[in-house]
Amino acid sequence: MAARDRPLTKIADAFIELAESLNSPNPRLEVSQFARACRLVSPLIGFLGIAFKFAEIEFSSKVDNLMEASRYVSTLDAMIDREIGLNCAKSSNSNSRNLVRVKRSIDMLKVIFEQILAKRGNSIMGPVSTAYQQVFAPYHGWAIRTAVSASLPTLPTKARLMKKLNENEATVNAQMQNFVVTSAPIIQYIENLFHSRVSGDEILGLI
Repeated sequence: MAARDRPLTKIADAFIELAESLNSPNPRLEVSQFARACRLVSPLIGFLGIAFKFAEIEFSSKVDNLMEASRYVSTLDAMIDREIGLNCAKSSNSNSRNLVRVKRSIDMLKVIFEQILAKRGNSIMGPVSTAYQQVFAPYHGWAIRTAVSASLPTLPTKARLMKKLNENEATVNAQMQNFVVTSAPIIQYIENLFHSRVSGDEILGLI
């Protein structure tokens, strides 16, 4: 089975490369490389069902904006510094805020995989609910939280998700674990970029 037919394997491989780029005395992430890796994540969000279609569209839009930004700025830290310097980092459509939103989606996917691996059941309702409550719920109002909760019964089972991903039990667990391990330093790196800058914590806390 070719890797091109296995989207989760492609995602895991791309995030391994991203994590390797941080394994240096002067870590940095290229905007274009990061955006390309995140583009691979979009179909996986869609595989969670119709309830997550809007999330897939929203995520893809933010990633596309980051890819557009790579035309005039090379690294994530330079992108943030540029917008802070222009006093536009807090704007609703800034790429700094797009980066925060994309980071949250990656974080949610990481927690989903952690929970699936820990529970070892066929239902993914619990893992998705836990991940949402941990990552996104603090930034959403009652209406969105209620809608997400109502959509959980429409989620595919783990077996159905594996079929969509063209993986078996052994390979899906291995690739989920690869993503959990490699996404953690990437998430932390992005958060540190904001923590180390004036107004960065405020930007991290924006919706």
